[in-house]
Amino acid sequence: MPFDAALLQRASSWLHCHTNHRIEEKKMFRGVALMVDGKMCVCISGDNLLCRFNPALQEEVAGKTGYEEMLMKGKSLSGYCYVHPEGFKKEKDFEYWMNLCLDYNSKAKASKK
Repeated sequence: MPFDAALLQRASSWLHCHTNHRIEEKKMFRGVALMVDGKMCVCISGDNLLCRFNPALQEEVAGKTGYEEMLMKGKSLSGYCYVHPEGFKKEKDFEYWMNLCLDYNSKAKASKK
């Protein structure tokens, strides 16, 4: 599945402006993930954001415009969701999702190598 290169640039630029941590791109989830300190922060999958956030906020984010639960092998994956373009078209909405992901990144566990 192709990914939205402009959205990748937008998310990458935002992260570079809002953190001093190491940021790298990695192909995953049928898109490109932006890794912060070796942990997936946010991913561009098609024209959607795939967000990683504190699972305790699942109910809060589920009510947001553009939200879609992430399913893995038919089961909902708590702490991850897709956000369709209507959910981050406005800059304040985009910043909400990016801050949500970046805030959780320092607490998130890195995947096993």
